[in-house]
Amino acid sequence: MSAALTLAGPEHLDPLLVLVAAFHAEEGITSTPERRRSGLIPLLDGIPHGCAYLIGPPRTPIGYVVITFTWSVEFGGLDGTIDEIYIRPGVRGRGIASEALVALPRALSGGGLRMIHLEVDKRNSAALKLYRRAGFVLNENYLFMSKRL
Repeated sequence: MSAALTLAGPEHLDPLLVLVAAFHAEEGITSTPERRRSGLIPLLDGIPHGCAYLIGPPRTPIGYVVITFTWSVEFGGLDGTIDEIYIRPGVRGRGIASEALVALPRALSGGGLRMIHLEVDKRNSAALKLYRRAGFVLNENYLFMSKRL
C-alpha cells in the first residue's frame, strides 16, 4: 500500500463521499449526505480556503485528508489545519497515515504554507502517537475553542 497523495477534483466526489461518510460514522459525527456534499464540492472545485487529497490510488482511494487554510500574522503567512484524515480500517496499521502526514507538509510548503495544525481528542492515544511520530507537537500554551454560528 502506498500513501501517494492526489489532489482531489470534481471527478473524485463520489469516492470521497463514501470515505467521509465512513469516517463520520466511525467518529460519531452527526452529518447528512447533503452537508458532506456541500462541504466537499467547493474544495474539489478549487476554492482558496482549502483542499482535499486522496490517499492511495485515485481510482480506489484508501483514505483522504482535508486541509483548510487561514492567514497567521504570528507564523508569517499562510497556515493550514488538517480538518479530517481517514484511512480505511482494513489497511490501518501499515504506516499509511504516517507516510501521508509526512508527505503532506512537503506538498503544501511549496505553495507557501508556513505552519500546519490539527485537532485531536486528547483521549485518543493512538492518534496522539501517530501525530507525534509525524512531527506534530502539542502546544501547551493554546487551547482550541469553538463557537457554532
